[in-house]
Amino acid sequence: LIQFVVCGTDSANNCNDWNREDQTLQKCMEWLATNGSTAHLKAKQYKPSERSEILNGFHKAIESLAVPTHLQDCHQHKASKEPAMDLNGGRIVCISAFRNDSHIKSIEDSVKELITERNELIVKQRKVDTSCRLLTISFCELVFINTFPIEDQSMTSKIMEIPRHELNGLVSSEVHSVKSGRFLAAKLSYLVLSHYSLASTTVTGIPMKEEQNASSSANYDVEIVHSSEAHTDSFKTGLISTEGVCVKTFREGFSYDTITLKWCTPRTNAVELHYCTTAHRITSVDVNSRPASCLTNFLLSGRTVMLEMPRLKGTKIMSHMLSSHCGELYIHTLGTGRSTLEDPPSISEGSGGRVTDYRINDFGEMMKRNRLVACRHHQSANKEVLFPIEKSKQSLGKQTIYWPLVIGNTILYNIQIQIQNFLHLVPKEYLTEEEVLECKKSIYHLVGMESKGTNLPVPTIGIKGKGPKREELYRMVWNEMEYFVRSYCVTPEHQSILTCLLECRSKPDPHSSSTTPSVRTTTADATDESTKTQSNGTKPNESEWAWKESYDWGRHDIIPMNDTQNSSKVMEAPLKKFKANGVESSNKSLSTASQSLLM
Repeated sequence: LIQFVVCGTDSANNCNDWNREDQTLQKCMEWLATNGSTAHLKAKQYKPSERSEILNGFHKAIESLAVPTHLQDCHQHKASKEPAMDLNGGRIVCISAFRNDSHIKSIEDSVKELITERNELIVKQRKVDTSCRLLTISFCELVFINTFPIEDQSMTSKIMEIPRHELNGLVSSEVHSVKSGRFLAAKLSYLVLSHYSLASTTVTGIPMKEEQNASSSANYDVEIVHSSEAHTDSFKTGLISTEGVCVKTFREGFSYDTITLKWCTPRTNAVELHYCTTAHRITSVDVNSRPASCLTNFLLSGRTVMLEMPRLKGTKIMSHMLSSHCGELYIHTLGTGRSTLEDPPSISEGSGGRVTDYRINDFGEMMKRNRLVACRHHQSANKEVLFPIEKSKQSLGKQTIYWPLVIGNTILYNIQIQIQNFLHLVPKEYLTEEEVLECKKSIYHLVGMESKGTNLPVPTIGIKGKGPKREELYRMVWNEMEYFVRSYCVTPEHQSILTCLLECRSKPDPHSSSTTPSVRTTTADATDESTKTQSNGTKPNESEWAWKESYDWGRHDIIPMNDTQNSSKVMEAPLKKFKANGVESSNKSLSTASQSLLM
């Protein structure tokens, strides 16, 4: 909201009010036409304004800042807290001719005193009258614009510009010095853009018929201002700074840049229909010019204008769109990336594109099982409850302790049809008796396949020559299944599945005779056998130890169940020594991708 105050020798008057009806250019022009210029402006001889005349205007401006707007008044009625706690403030822009730097300094000191006295008066008035709706001023920005004639050589023209600085906890000040006339207009345009975070866009190539000759037409340019966020996406994506795109220019005589976009008639081609990311209100800089008026009427009639970035080469880029909604003009930022109507890009176009055997379908199924939904956070007085997002992260981390990204790095995940829901049930935190029985049936089914000599599906990607033998494949899949179960073995139900797996492999559990069940079973037996073989002077079979060399895990990687202090950390402990064909790096990549999905 903007309010104009004109001060003279004796008094100061308001041109408009905080009401929405008064926030129009027509209202201000009518007031100025009715009241005319002030007495000191009618004087033939130019002279700097006196301190008392300027203070009259500041006194009126401070009174206006204490008056609540319609929105502030509504908040005071609805809020239960005291009105004094509401933040209230504004910016006072003073356009005048000052004598010297000391003149401005004395005015700053006087304004600080006026604001302090005004706040004290409002606080006292509230104590006496509870229905007082005036607000104290929490902050105030002072902007002094010193203007002087173009050829003036007096002390007024030598006032130095001072950037924004704090005077006290409530007041800040900045000083600008500029020549009168069109230079003052350019300075005001610059301050408006900086104070309200606005940006300038120039629409070029607007076809318009000539007033004198209606049969011919010419192209005109119209400058509009809007929120700077309308160009944020273009700067973030690097589209504006790309080679061959020339859109950022400086207007002659102005100290700010403008984005140049070309007029384009909208088309209904599906390829050129882009989604809208943001929409912001706009206004033309020169509202009284004929080109700006024609553009405004064209948009208010329900038409739409597409804006494209001028390019030196290549295809054009539709970046923005102008349209009207409910009598207001808006600029829409369009998505300049890949169209949503096109086919999704191939995975080979991204990072790691040389690898072509990613488990894409399995990853999509895992995403479906871990979809996030809105959930209320229930706080318990007895125990600490994690936030739902933290629970989701922990659940996803547990499910991906062992999750190869590449098909060629696993055999177990390639036989999901044969072992049914084994891979989905084991990672669960708790298992029922039916689920344990189903997992054991999957193990027995795999035993039957091995006894019948059924061939296992082997990924052919990246394999040269003959593949491994059937016996070696079964040895590898049994070792992988054992490692998979041990990774999630934290409950008695999981222990029973592990025991069943070891019994089927005829592999004794050294801790099975203990009273307390434990999962500290490792490859100690195989290690001892290897030691005996090497002591006899014979070399062990390389294919027999292929899986062990890749999946070399020791006793310290598995925590027994009777270790109550560390048993809760089993699922969170990283599998440091699991490096089968780059699975460790794949797990890290999957963990990063999973956290990005959750966030």
